[in-house]
Amino acid sequence: MFCGGGDIYAIVETGGKQYRVAPGQVLDVDRLDVAEGATIELDRVLLLGEGDDVTVGTPVVEGAKVVATSQGEGRGKKIIVFRYKPKVRYRRKTGHRQGYTRLAIDKIVGPGAATVEPAAEAGRDEGEVSESGA
Repeated sequence: MFCGGGDIYAIVETGGKQYRVAPGQVLDVDRLDVAEGATIELDRVLLLGEGDDVTVGTPVVEGAKVVATSQGEGRGKKIIVFRYKPKVRYRRKTGHRQGYTRLAIDKIVGPGAATVEPAAEAGRDEGEVSESGA
């Protein structure tokens, strides 16, 4: 089950949004504080699917994670914010460009697969927070 082959996919949550991801896919998510080329683990996996076999989390699938590589940061298209109040000559025109991080999905690890190497886990400080915020 969920060995990483075939047409495996997952639904992950990051930045308050949900994304359907598959290995080899490149997607833009809200800006994350990771360096370009660094590996990130998204552990808020809400659903795993491989063919007809689907595992739905309550609310997350325990032990499942998506491993991705950061391909850098960028900024989205500019949107115009125009505030206007009639009859009082109030007009304000501003713009906004949302920052994003481009991620390349490397692999999807199911709940029964091997976990993170102990050396990498031991190097984390207790003050650090994982991507899920937990």
